[in-house]
Amino acid sequence: MRRSALSTLLEDRMDRPDTVTAPPAAQPLDVEALRALVRDVPDFPQPGILFRDITPLLASPAAFRAAVDALAAPYHGITTVVAIESRGFIIGAPVAYALGAGLVPVRKMGRLPSETLRADYTLEYGTNSVEIHADAIKPGERVLIVDDLLATGGTVRAAAQLVEQIGAVIAGIAVLAELSDLNGRAAVDRYDVTSLIVY
Repeated sequence: MRRSALSTLLEDRMDRPDTVTAPPAAQPLDVEALRALVRDVPDFPQPGILFRDITPLLASPAAFRAAVDALAAPYHGITTVVAIESRGFIIGAPVAYALGAGLVPVRKMGRLPSETLRADYTLEYGTNSVEIHADAIKPGERVLIVDDLLATGGTVRAAAQLVEQIGAVIAGIAVLAELSDLNGRAAVDRYDVTSLIVY
């Protein structure tokens, strides 16, 4: 039987443990330290909006690792992380890696190349749509939905509708930050929601 290139590579790495660097041990989560790394940008992208910029947190290796570990910790045993475009990809990919899970993108309409399912959601001034590949998840799979921010909850709820339309089970929703005054949690109150930083 021929071995795949991947299995050969993995076996080779196991035979030479000196080439594998173990990650540093996880530290207790310091939420205030994470919050301090989120930059407030007034009047972006338009006047009257206070934008929560997570890029300084992402640029800190210790903070980024702590956030990923904390988001992944409650959800061991899931098979798939569904990450929402676009900043949800940044958070969702390492969370999937930490959990040993697959990664499935939920994207804006027209950006996925194969057969899709679509869900619409309401914005302040109209509607928008997100899509998922129809064959991306198997019915019965346990899924974690990941995004960077829970605001009004419309996008996350649309992603949840897509997952459930396929027949998968939503184990939870994990977000880096939550804007509590927008009450997005009410839109997804059927699900277990983990948010690290609450405003």
